[in-house]
Amino acid sequence: MRPEELTAFGDLAGEAAAGATRQIHEMHTGIARRVWRRVGPASIPVRIAHDRIARTAYSAAGELTRAVVRAGAYAAGAARPADAPSVQRTPAGRAVVSAINGVFGDTLIRRGNLLALPMAFRRSGRDLELTRDELAGAYPNASRRLVVFVHGLCETDDAWKLGSARHVPYGHRMEIELGYSPLYLRYNTGRHISENGREFAQQLERLIAAWPVPVDELVLVGHSMGGLVARSACHYGAAGDSISKVRHVVTLGAPHRGAPLEQVTNAASAALARLPETRPLARALNIRSSGIKDLRYGYLVDECWSDQDCDAFLRNTSREIPFLPTARHYFICATLSREPDAPVGRIVGDLLVLKPSAWAHPGRGKRLTFPIEHYHHVGGANHFDLLNHPAIYAQIRRCLHSQRALTA
Repeated sequence: MRPEELTAFGDLAGEAAAGATRQIHEMHTGIARRVWRRVGPASIPVRIAHDRIARTAYSAAGELTRAVVRAGAYAAGAARPADAPSVQRTPAGRAVVSAINGVFGDTLIRRGNLLALPMAFRRSGRDLELTRDELAGAYPNASRRLVVFVHGLCETDDAWKLGSARHVPYGHRMEIELGYSPLYLRYNTGRHISENGREFAQQLERLIAAWPVPVDELVLVGHSMGGLVARSACHYGAAGDSISKVRHVVTLGAPHRGAPLEQVTNAASAALARLPETRPLARALNIRSSGIKDLRYGYLVDECWSDQDCDAFLRNTSREIPFLPTARHYFICATLSREPDAPVGRIVGDLLVLKPSAWAHPGRGKRLTFPIEHYHHVGGANHFDLLNHPAIYAQIRRCLHSQRALTA
């Protein structure tokens, strides 16, 4: 770990420790106020003294804790050699940093913390500069067809290699068998989905402009949150040259209609906020990143989380952000049930995303948005099996190959 990375970890840990002290103070205050109300006006002199002492003590404890943690990290960093390897040199280190970004990514950006991940296209574990020479060196056999893989919440581009000891990753197989050049997007999953979607669209423009050969076809494959980021990019970049080349969008377990876990967390936070004793716990839950909160309903645009009128905006866009009309969309999900023909209304899923949400189903009694052959599910699998599963690759291959045959 480099010295500056240790300092960045110390800054984040110090803020977390100070925040925990504040939450304990707030819980203490909430409990004490209930006692003071029971005692009545006679408690006022004692209450004033108590509150003043508690405020001073907790404030001092918070500042001291923050200072000690930061100082310890700074001292540890100073003892490290300046040329020490980065924490991100290994898959485990990259996974830790990506998880931190998923939970606190927006906070890292606001604080200017070094751990905040910039968006980048990657190949073989390194960032690619979007210049013609760099891309030509990374792709000596650059294809006119590109596939971009977009990972999910708290993941990194390494996630697409999950289970590679048993199964060859999608990107490698698509390169060898179908002639696509694979790229892997890495991004800070703690940011708003719409912020990542807008930047992704801009990065795609730069990528297409710098690609060594003219691009005829672009395929986007998104896992979980990545599917929403891909849809958001298609929305924000609809007028650009790169999005006009998108022919296929494949979403793997994407919560188009929201993620149940975030919905439960939001409800729990609202319930805890009702009582002064538990309000600090609600604030602790609300520290989760903007990206996580966007998963409650699958927000794709700024209007849904900013101060603007989201309902009015959605009414003007037929109640939802439309799918890119020039692309074919495919919805693939995993289900714990092995039942092959489970109806879309059945409450089945992969523990994190329900099947109706992964299929972007409009609701009970309504028809699917696309032809039935655009939907697929793998039984007896979980959410992360979607990242590298032979049955899912077979489905992706079938979709892409059949459409090419039709247009040949």
